[in-house]
Amino acid sequence: MPEQEFEVIFYQRENETAPALEFIEGCEIKMQAKILGHLEILQQRGYELREPYSKPLEDGIFELRTKQGSNISRVLYFFFVGKKIVLTNGFIKKTQKTPKSEIEKAKKYRQDYLERMK
Repeated sequence: MPEQEFEVIFYQRENETAPALEFIEGCEIKMQAKILGHLEILQQRGYELREPYSKPLEDGIFELRTKQGSNISRVLYFFFVGKKIVLTNGFIKKTQKTPKSEIEKAKKYRQDYLERMK
């Protein structure tokens, strides 16, 4: 049992909207439940979580992988000092590869988060 769980937080834009939270709330109920279950596992395992639940993408951005029926969703996140996991954005996966635009969005949100945490 790990000594301390990670804290999962939702990145918020300046206007206080949280893209990852909006995505999750917009999913159908079974998908929501599954994503929340995976978030709990992520909270417990943190850096140690691997496939099939989590996969590193690039430059410190990771994806939380959830499949419900034929739908596949991804919630992107990064780790922050003090055992924090910051969820940036999410999407329903339609293609084989994670869209570059979603990864870029996650990086942009991370940059914004880091600027505002200074």
